[in-house]
Amino acid sequence: MTRLRRLRKNDSIRNMLQESRIQISDFVYPLFVIEGNNIKNEIKSMPDVYQMSIDNVLRECEVLKKLGISHIILFGIPSIKDSIGSSALSSNSIIATAVRAIKERFDDMIISVDLCFCEYTDHGHCGILDSNGNVDNDKTLEILARQAVILADSGADIIAPSAMMDGQVKAIRDSLDSSNFINTLIMSYSTKFASAFYGPFRDVANSAPSFGDRKTYQQNPSNRNEAIRESLIDESEGADILMVKPALNYLDIVRDIRETSLLPLAVYNVSGEYAMLRAAKNAELIDYERMLLEIMISFKRAGANIIISYHSKEVANLI
Repeated sequence: MTRLRRLRKNDSIRNMLQESRIQISDFVYPLFVIEGNNIKNEIKSMPDVYQMSIDNVLRECEVLKKLGISHIILFGIPSIKDSIGSSALSSNSIIATAVRAIKERFDDMIISVDLCFCEYTDHGHCGILDSNGNVDNDKTLEILARQAVILADSGADIIAPSAMMDGQVKAIRDSLDSSNFINTLIMSYSTKFASAFYGPFRDVANSAPSFGDRKTYQQNPSNRNEAIRESLIDESEGADILMVKPALNYLDIVRDIRETSLLPLAVYNVSGEYAMLRAAKNAELIDYERMLLEIMISFKRAGANIIISYHSKEVANLI
């Protein structure tokens, strides 16, 4: 028997020598906040994921705390949308209001806030459009910076810009610092691909574009070097945490960025990945729990420190 086989044969030694581990502090749970009261709308394409009014979000936070999950990321679903997403530019916006309510009740909960405009615009794109229907990068930077300050002032711990505008991290960092929010972190969606895996998310966030697509500002799934470069640019602009989205199909990119940056690295285990695994579970095609944990380990093995996942509560119950 070889030495490696002897090491693998004993379960205790096998566990001691395990190289990658998941723990519940690695996980971030997404919550979708809708205006109103006593609302909890399940999304057909995402079993056990809901649009929730703030009162139900607070109840959900109670559940999360009991499971040991202390980090959430919030997405807003406003009742009014317009061409520039003006409802996100108010201290009374749905997410600013939710952050204050959560912090009042759970002051030790780490709150990340998604920073974008696709949920708030009537056209579903991630910023202000020009006369040709294209996103105006520089004008969008201005409103991203304004939204960031509003959310930081409401108590958000981490700003997570997902619009993929060029220069967004620098614009947000400068705006936060000049408003004396120097301790507010930026977790940039630094490498975000124009992926087919976002469909169910757009159901829950009501954020599908009304025309065209987002290929002009999200990453080409075919481009490895560009994907790495995007994250390194965000690092140079002041990002505190980098992110790859989606996760499962882009573990090579996760590893590439891990090997070129020393910043903490997050992955977003996106809605399409979640929906496929749950569908396979419901069809009794897989050993669901083993496969779920194997996928989570793959994120850590590739180099991720943080896992944003709709599976977070399930993982908490398993580990």
